[in-house]
Amino acid sequence: MSKPRLLFTATLFAALSAGSAMAQLLPSVGQTLGGIGGRLPVLGPVLGGPQGQPPVTSATPGVIRTLDTLSIPNVASLDPMTLLDIRRLRLSELVRHNRQTLDRDGEGNPVRRGELVAVDADDGAIAAARAAGFAVLRDARSGELGLRMTIFSTPRGGSARDALKGLRRAAPGIEADYNHLFEPAGGALAPAAGVALAGGSADGARIAMIDGAVASHPSLAAAQIEQKGFAGIPAPTGHGTAVASLLVGNQGAFRGAARGASLLVADVYGGDRAAGSADAVVRALSWVVSKRPQVINISLVGPDNRLLAAAIAAVRRRGIAVVAAVGNDGPAAPPQYPASYPGVIAVTGVDAGDRALVEAGKAMHLDFAAPGADLAAALPGHGYAKVRGTSFAAPLVAARLAMAGSLDRLASEALPGKGRIGRGIVCRTCRIDPRLVGAK
Repeated sequence: MSKPRLLFTATLFAALSAGSAMAQLLPSVGQTLGGIGGRLPVLGPVLGGPQGQPPVTSATPGVIRTLDTLSIPNVASLDPMTLLDIRRLRLSELVRHNRQTLDRDGEGNPVRRGELVAVDADDGAIAAARAAGFAVLRDARSGELGLRMTIFSTPRGGSARDALKGLRRAAPGIEADYNHLFEPAGGALAPAAGVALAGGSADGARIAMIDGAVASHPSLAAAQIEQKGFAGIPAPTGHGTAVASLLVGNQGAFRGAARGASLLVADVYGGDRAAGSADAVVRALSWVVSKRPQVINISLVGPDNRLLAAAIAAVRRRGIAVVAAVGNDGPAAPPQYPASYPGVIAVTGVDAGDRALVEAGKAMHLDFAAPGADLAAALPGHGYAKVRGTSFAAPLVAARLAMAGSLDRLASEALPGKGRIGRGIVCRTCRIDPRLVGAK
């Protein structure tokens, strides 16, 4: 690591570690809306500036201060390795502040502590695992996905890595993995305390999203939205609300890309940043598949996971399109999933100049781009914010795919742009200029 980058990352770590406010990964909506435009009041410098740039402090306009994302005025000056350093720091801090519930896999990715998942384990494998000290927490079959999901609790003591090796030794051939966490691909999770859920039943043409829950907002007042929680009671979030508004919002100058469609919302967080586990995402997929949506949007990212891979393959076999964001940790970061799975429509973002976002991740494949910067999205309760990230490009592609009716028709709409944008830019005119809606 170069000295300037080392200083930058060390300054960030020190600032985040110094106070309880910055250690809090789930600030209330009264404090901040994090990655969708809010500010968290802190003392002193928050981020050290890149080489040649002044430090970014709590007084710097436009700074986003959560561990969910990095978005600073001069983000384009950050090199890929610095983005990678920040990714490592973000994940490390998430685990550090949730030690009772989280651990790490061999690559440093957050996983649920004391839990392993298995796909289609037979009774013999489960019996062998029990004999080796692994208890069964949950064992369920999804008729919608056509798979069996078994969640094991691990013997006490030892790391998640040791536990997985032990399970595979006890039951050779078992398709077992960690219970990885998946995080929002741009923008803070930020639960919206005191704000009601967006309501209504979903009928007609359907789009599904797996995310945090969606808060009430005037742009969603007439939308048909059905929500269900898979990590406890649904808890409205800034990230989920922003994504939903880009899909079906409609208020004055603000117009979502699939107005009139019904929206299914599967909340895999329940307001807890240490949630979003692979098994929650798979249970969410089972539910939304039962509702027969045309498209499922997943603006979440995480590592390759055997359980999630099997579930995504099952969804695709049922003819349901899956659209996913490639993430915002830069091209040096590992490929993110589910965007990198075969058959998933991987989406990156572009700015108002049709340039690929410098912080966009590099997936195993890339299909389309859509506006992912210089656009507005709804804030929980009321108002709008400027947003940035591939999280917000993905729902625009999902919306256009649902409206177009086929991938070929969607591809025919794609326009040229600059940088790595796959087959082109979709929904280019869907960008809502933040000035039109007074976005903060």
